[in-house]
Amino acid sequence: MNLTINSRDLEVTPAMRMHIESGMEKIRKHFDHVIDATVFFMIDNATEKALRHTAELTIHLKGKELYAEAHNEDLYHAIDAVVNKLERQVAKHKEKTQDHHHEKLSDQEF
Repeated sequence: MNLTINSRDLEVTPAMRMHIESGMEKIRKHFDHVIDATVFFMIDNATEKALRHTAELTIHLKGKELYAEAHNEDLYHAIDAVVNKLERQVAKHKEKTQDHHHEKLSDQEF
């Protein structure tokens, strides 16, 4: 899996890279068919400090693209939140594809 990390107004440190890679391991645990992932970090000069750091994560699956975005006061919490959001989306996508294939098999039995 290819992981591309982009940022605006901040430098990506090795600790940030390791944190997002460990989060991607959680996603790969549920669904191993991730082709590539793109992460985008930015700092906004928002009036609310709680929404200052933004993490966006897009993963490309076979025939599907999943996207999540999270804002937080701390960038590492934003990374955790975006990984959790995408983990739920991947689990839902996996469930749908498994149900779809199961329905086809059950129709063929009759």
